[in-house]
Amino acid sequence: MEIFKEFTFESAHRLPHVPEGHKCGRLHGHSFRVAIYLEGEVNAQTGWIRDFSEIKQIFNPIYERLDHHYLNDLPGLDNPTSENLAIWIWNELKPLLPELSRIRIHETCTSGCEYRGQ
Repeated sequence: MEIFKEFTFESAHRLPHVPEGHKCGRLHGHSFRVAIYLEGEVNAQTGWIRDFSEIKQIFNPIYERLDHHYLNDLPGLDNPTSENLAIWIWNELKPLLPELSRIRIHETCTSGCEYRGQ
């Protein structure tokens, strides 16, 4: 079974490695949406894999570092593409949520990525 919890945050960034003149090379922002997926067995007593409120509590310190911040300033996100952001969130969460199975990032309403770890 797989469950997910979604979060939204607003962040600014620029992509430093795009060709000169590319619009993403300029400072801009997004309303990001991230979904955190956990996979595991349903606990017979609780009826869930993990309490959604616990997922929120675990993600909150990461959320606070992302929301209304300039992503390029975060260590490890000097090139904050959606793909690199998904990997960064994975690396932050996996030690705290061993059931983590994937991260889904929506950079816009129609564009994003999924990361399932190494």
